[in-house]
Amino acid sequence: MTGILLLLATSVLLAWPLGLYLARVMRGAPMRIDPLFHWIEKPLYRLLGVDPAHGMSWRGYVGAFVLSNVVIALLTMAVFMTQAWLPLNPDGIANLRWDTALHTMVSFLTNTNQQHYSGQAQLSYLSQMTGITGLQVVTPMMGLALAVATLRALFAPPRQDVVAEGDRRIDVGNYHADVLRLCVRFMLPLCLLWTVLLASQGVPSTFAAGPQATPMDATAGMQEQKIPLGPVAAMVAAKQLGANGGGWYGPNSAFPLENPTALSNALELVGILLIPIAIIFMIGAFTGRRRFGWLVLGCMASMSVVSIAATVWLEGHSPTAASALLMEGKEVRLGSDATALWAAVTTQVSNGSVNGMLDSMSPMASAVALVNMLVSAIWGGIGCGLQQFIVYLLLGVFLAGLMTGRTPELLGRKLETPQVRLLALLVLLQPITLLTLTAITLAVPGLSGTSNPGFHGISQVFYEYASAYANNGSGFEGLGDNTPWWNLTCSLVLLLGRFPLLVVPLVIAAQLAAKRRAPESPGTLQIETPTFALTLLSVIVILTVLQFLPVLVLGPVADHLSLGLH
Repeated sequence: MTGILLLLATSVLLAWPLGLYLARVMRGAPMRIDPLFHWIEKPLYRLLGVDPAHGMSWRGYVGAFVLSNVVIALLTMAVFMTQAWLPLNPDGIANLRWDTALHTMVSFLTNTNQQHYSGQAQLSYLSQMTGITGLQVVTPMMGLALAVATLRALFAPPRQDVVAEGDRRIDVGNYHADVLRLCVRFMLPLCLLWTVLLASQGVPSTFAAGPQATPMDATAGMQEQKIPLGPVAAMVAAKQLGANGGGWYGPNSAFPLENPTALSNALELVGILLIPIAIIFMIGAFTGRRRFGWLVLGCMASMSVVSIAATVWLEGHSPTAASALLMEGKEVRLGSDATALWAAVTTQVSNGSVNGMLDSMSPMASAVALVNMLVSAIWGGIGCGLQQFIVYLLLGVFLAGLMTGRTPELLGRKLETPQVRLLALLVLLQPITLLTLTAITLAVPGLSGTSNPGFHGISQVFYEYASAYANNGSGFEGLGDNTPWWNLTCSLVLLLGRFPLLVVPLVIAAQLAAKRRAPESPGTLQIETPTFALTLLSVIVILTVLQFLPVLVLGPVADHLSLGLH
């Protein structure tokens, strides 16, 4: 328990100054380190043909976001489909099958890193470096840029530039400048630091082909075994810091080469939490409303503590945890508490990496992981977590307004029919997508590919879709997911879980910013209070429980009860 508290405290202490630095980067304020980065940024601006000082409306910002995703998608797909003929392929790995290539491209494009392949066996070094690690750096910063643009619109000053009669143009920033500054000044330096630290612990960092080894046990039937290596440390740094989670090796951070020591385990755990918490510290300094930043931090931290405590107890100290049936797939080097802490944190942050197989966890501990992903705002993904929290915030404002008999308003701007319709779209999209595809997959024989026909099989299928929608990427291994059905349906879920969540809150914020701000009065709803925080947490719990209680009962709860009978 002391180790858990120390890791969490370290993450918060490191995230605080990092968040303040991030706020200065996104404000574009002059900094002493500007000359260090200008020589990188200015040529890139000229190459892209953009003026970083030129602001964009929300339509221009979203258009640039979508266009950049399309370009990256096409380039990444081309690399995966032709890797056998490209350089940096010392192991002679073949091209990916089209549906696997499509799912992998969409998965990493959406900052999810859901893997239906085994990286060391099916991807060349070039594919790992460009299509995987490259996207692990860029795509989280794209999400963070959308979240920052939403904050700019939401907390915009009352004056706007009138473009046409009846229209107010809200400057939400420059997409290209935001993403470039985030990558060059924030993400890449952190990745470089973490790469060096992980390499010092023995995580491979080489372009050489893997060596051949002779197995000690001749009865295994192998004369020799190839040990896969590669520039692993850089990818592990990006996967943890960017809330990505995709591993170089199939077993992810449960594999000794990807996570060799107790210190590397601590570094990777801190890496998962560092940027999501830093973003929360950024809010107050960036918006000038520090109480709002503390509201977000308090709500997310409260949910995080409850989730971690429940997972650690259920996995390591509850009566069910002692069952021998749950030992397969556990990483005994690290112990149950370290595995449970990682499982809780990785699903709170939409990271998805693992240091022990989630499929082998106690059913109720896996239920906590499922709830973490369904909420998707306990820290959440980089950018996506804040956007999801803003959705819950707007819903809380709407319901509080109804309960008090007032027109719902946020920061003096009224929530009206167009905004509520967009919120309803986001609220309904998640259960419709997840429950429909889960039902079809379980109902049609041969589609699911589950390794367990009982209640655990329901959990396997639902977890896969919930993980895809939450842009998490973790999964219950044992599921035969590298099939056209799984690859195509998960690609659809990945897209639905990513783009509406990033874009719709920005649209709502821009619509609110274009309205006249009403002066505050004694009846104005104060959102930066403990009372509203409790209301907000209640909205989150009620939405999650009411929408998904039946499938949670049929899956992990029933699995837990059946395990108790055995």
